[in-house]
Amino acid sequence: LTVLSESFSNSCCRTMGLHCVLILCLFSGWAVGYKQGENVTLYVNKVGPYHNPQETYHYYTLPVCRPEKVHHKSLSLGEVLDGDRMAESLYYIRFRENVEKKTLCKLTLSEKQVDELREAIEELFYFEFVLDDIPIWGFVGYIEESGFLPHSHKVGLWTHLDFNIEYNGDSVIFANVSVKDVKPVPLEEGAGAAVGVVGVGGGSLTVTHTYSVRWFESPLPHARRAERLRDYSFFPKTLEIHWLSIINSLVLVVLLLGFVIIILMRVLKNDFARYNVEEEGGCDDLDQGDNGWKIIHTDVFRFPPYKSLLCAVLGVGAQFLTLATGIIFMALLGMFNVHRHGAINSAAIVLYALTSCVSGYVSCSFYTQINGQRWVWNIILTSSLFSAPLFLTWSVVNSIHWWSGSTQALPATTVLLILGAWVLVGFPLTVIGGIVGKNRAGSFQAPCRTRNIARQIPTQPWYKHTAVHMAIGGFLPFSAISVELYYIFATVWGREHYTLYGILLCVFAILLSVGACISVALTYFLLSGEDHRWWWRSVLSTGSTGLFIFVYSVFYYRNRSSMSGLVQSTEFFGYSLLTAMVFSLMLGSVSFWASLAFIRYIYRSLKMD
Repeated sequence: LTVLSESFSNSCCRTMGLHCVLILCLFSGWAVGYKQGENVTLYVNKVGPYHNPQETYHYYTLPVCRPEKVHHKSLSLGEVLDGDRMAESLYYIRFRENVEKKTLCKLTLSEKQVDELREAIEELFYFEFVLDDIPIWGFVGYIEESGFLPHSHKVGLWTHLDFNIEYNGDSVIFANVSVKDVKPVPLEEGAGAAVGVVGVGGGSLTVTHTYSVRWFESPLPHARRAERLRDYSFFPKTLEIHWLSIINSLVLVVLLLGFVIIILMRVLKNDFARYNVEEEGGCDDLDQGDNGWKIIHTDVFRFPPYKSLLCAVLGVGAQFLTLATGIIFMALLGMFNVHRHGAINSAAIVLYALTSCVSGYVSCSFYTQINGQRWVWNIILTSSLFSAPLFLTWSVVNSIHWWSGSTQALPATTVLLILGAWVLVGFPLTVIGGIVGKNRAGSFQAPCRTRNIARQIPTQPWYKHTAVHMAIGGFLPFSAISVELYYIFATVWGREHYTLYGILLCVFAILLSVGACISVALTYFLLSGEDHRWWWRSVLSTGSTGLFIFVYSVFYYRNRSSMSGLVQSTEFFGYSLLTAMVFSLMLGSVSFWASLAFIRYIYRSLKMD
């Protein structure tokens, strides 16, 4: 084991450098050059309800123009996880060559197919095409509600699309689709009436699909084409400037830091002076007042129950802290280009597997320090603490997507790939990290000796109960990120492109600072009441932020979004629960280490008999 520990630490730098190079190769973008008249492939991707971003279906599930044999594009892991299912289309686009009203295909739709299109249009189905990694969005059809008496309900199908493509040199900069000056083909009940390019006969409907292509020169270089997509607004723009969030969080951090500093500089200073002066006179009067934390110096480092679970929480929390920091710094380096579909999903899976060694190391190291004996069970518990709920939630969500025919249902090959990444990379790294942590773990550095018999804890007032501490410790960190949390939800559960990662890093640092500060303050109040059960209390107090985040997700679903249906609701609440769990583990770990450092400081600074 010692040899394994040394070899692991010696090769850590080399492997991490190799991982960084591989990740840079995977997620960086590059320019594709075209010659005059060269074919630019347009891929059809997916369709779905406008208000349900995660409920998507393959474009060819609708009765639309399609080739005789569908050829799918090879997709990355992140694209598959994002629900992409790109396939070649019948649209023939040549670089810098305009096309006017070219026929795509002529379809004869049955009455069932017309009803299918009507239902999709009434549910506000939109489509997504991809041209040179640029997403192109548009609505399948047109719906109009007018009048009360008589009521008018009109449904129309767009049979002509105008593609507007911008270029610079030999690169494609931007592309969109419009239906301006185009009349929709009405889809009446029972296949409708003949209008324009529509023919009716025997309960069927004949529709001719056409398209036009227009090229425009753009001054933007290829390196800045993400700015053009960011300024485009097919979906509603809800993200505004983030300064209000930053100012609100900074004010809260300043107040909390000032509060903790007052405790450390004034209250503790008075406590040190009182206890050290009265030391020679005995400790009989130390029970008076609220400052009774010296009395429990023989119990404050008494190891808690459920040691293995506590260490697993700390280990997985440290892993997610490392993962979140890595994702944010990768984003700051520009590795998540908006044109690289699903890059952040791929990065999260890769980093989760690679950072498994962090959870094993932290958990098993601290478990050994607090005299834990079943270290093998501790490693298994650490590896499954988050992966087991994740697998259970994914199984339910993926089954519902599979039942509904959504493209969000992962294919078997992708499932095996992710499972292989955990079995062959994630779990072995957890075991290796645990072995290294066990061998390198020193003794638990407690400045005070612990008695064999625990001291009786006096009755505590209501405001020092666990539920009250969880309410206070969870609400304050949540309030520090509440404004930014809306932007994050609008990105994850909407269609916004989040690009202000510098502000996100600031808010993330503020969140950790607030969690650490409030944990220290609550721990001091707990010890002042002569209650030495701070171990789990420090984890739960700030870890309860996850509960507030889940409550906010319910509020967002009901009041800030238009999501509905079984498919979208199951995915939203399932993964919102996992998100709340991640925040609870991460903040619980941070608050525990802050409380432990604080307790060691105050008892080390106190003169003991």
